[in-house]
Amino acid sequence: MPPLGRFGPAELGRAVVVVVVIVVAVLTKVLAWPMRPDGRGIVDAAAEGLVDAFETLGPTFVKLGQLVASSSGLFPKPLADACLRCLDDVPPVPAAKARAVLEEDLGHRIDELFAEFDDTPLAAASVAQVHACVLRDGRHAVVKIQRPGIRHRMLVDLRAAYAGARLLQVFEFFRIANAPAIIRDLYSATMTELNSAVEADRQSRFRDRIGAFGDNKGVTTPEVYWDYCGPRVICMERLYGIPMDRVAADPDSGVDTRLLIRRGVKVWIESVVLHGPFHGDVHAGNLWLLDDGRLALLDFGIVGELPEPWRIILRDLFHATAVDGDFAGVARGIRELGYGTGTDLDDETLGLEVAEALAPLLGRELGELRLSDLIMALIRLGKRWGVASPEEMVLFGKQLGYFERYARALAPGWVLGQDLYLFRNIFPEDVAIGAAESGISLPD
Repeated sequence: MPPLGRFGPAELGRAVVVVVVIVVAVLTKVLAWPMRPDGRGIVDAAAEGLVDAFETLGPTFVKLGQLVASSSGLFPKPLADACLRCLDDVPPVPAAKARAVLEEDLGHRIDELFAEFDDTPLAAASVAQVHACVLRDGRHAVVKIQRPGIRHRMLVDLRAAYAGARLLQVFEFFRIANAPAIIRDLYSATMTELNSAVEADRQSRFRDRIGAFGDNKGVTTPEVYWDYCGPRVICMERLYGIPMDRVAADPDSGVDTRLLIRRGVKVWIESVVLHGPFHGDVHAGNLWLLDDGRLALLDFGIVGELPEPWRIILRDLFHATAVDGDFAGVARGIRELGYGTGTDLDDETLGLEVAEALAPLLGRELGELRLSDLIMALIRLGKRWGVASPEEMVLFGKQLGYFERYARALAPGWVLGQDLYLFRNIFPEDVAIGAAESGISLPD
């Protein structure tokens, strides 16, 4: 990937534009604040002005707003709430420009490639937009096409934002929030997302591994049609259904929403701890209930992969949560893998530190235990030891937060970490014994 720290005339010019747009947008909202009839505070007005600036500045800053909206616990609530606007579709590029990218990448005219091509996109995001089409052999498909010139534009924006984030470190809030790290994360995710070959390959591998154990037939991912892919284009099977946030837990609907969520989480956890790459953006728009009753995971632009030592720690954590309750084993595993070497504490004192970090979570009633809270507690513990966890651990914990949110709406009372079904392929013998002892039957 090109270096993020480079700063030349293009970045300087863009930085000036960014500063002017942000200052004008925020001041406009703040100055109009006394006349607002809704009684909301000046901080809310400033946050709305900042999001207005993001939308004016274009895709890179819309993506930054999406990051803020989906990581609300890391940012002030007024800003996170205002950034929810960034999750909506953005205006699409004209059809002629999208067609030009497609024809340039694939080397043929649209009418030579497809029996049908819809110029009106199904969805438009900050990096790409999706068009429906029908292949010459009659297969219904969709084509994800990058916006023209988006790579250069976003690279300049990110370099300018990175330089600004480093300057803002003089302020305590930005120092605590580690603003440069946020831009680095966004840069890494964006540059990877702009490589269509990598995204298509991840999607294909995830799809292939769903059925590695002969089950999981209730979950799928679109098949990639490689003959119609290019550097900025991904063509894939078209799936029909509705996003997860439009699914209701209605007994009369005939949809077992609890089982639907359980199936999706099971596949995702197996991808994390057994297969490697895992979907790193499971918001409701990327999870669909299909017309045939299956659950589909869409859009593999953001994917994480944990180093093997952390996958072992997670397996220990899942085993403790679902099987034997031995959280001391999690602490031992962390120490054995060298993640406790940043402290001079002896084993007994270290054990007390682990207990102190986890006690507020483990002291709750079983039905309130949340795995994402446990994950974040381990990350905080690592920071106290002076050991940085991989960025993918934060990405992992964030996805668990999404799943827990769906569970509250569609599977009330279900506790992710206590469901043996999720771990059937990870701890087959222990799960079989536990299910037999508890007298419960696991879904097919």
